[in-house]
Amino acid sequence: MKHPAVYIMANKRNGTIYVGVTSDLLQLVYQHKEGIHDGFTKKYGCKRLVYYEFYDAIKDAISREKQLKGGSRMQKIALINTVNPNWEDLYDCI
Repeated sequence: MKHPAVYIMANKRNGTIYVGVTSDLLQLVYQHKEGIHDGFTKKYGCKRLVYYEFYDAIKDAISREKQLKGGSRMQKIALINTVNPNWEDLYDCI
């Protein structure tokens, strides 16, 4: 599904989190889960999609990603908890 999105991956509830942006959420989350690319999510085992937002334009998704990355860890956790309090993997919901 090609659609701009901001997403948060985690390795476990209240564990290590990663904020990213993509134009194809389904494909990118699959790549994170399979460890296809070396990087932060592979190193820390962030294979659980715990939060995402879709946008009409990639520039809006990039702006939101910067906003989220600039926020505190507690703000990110609070955001996740508002829509996914059990930190379930949302991959199958995409």
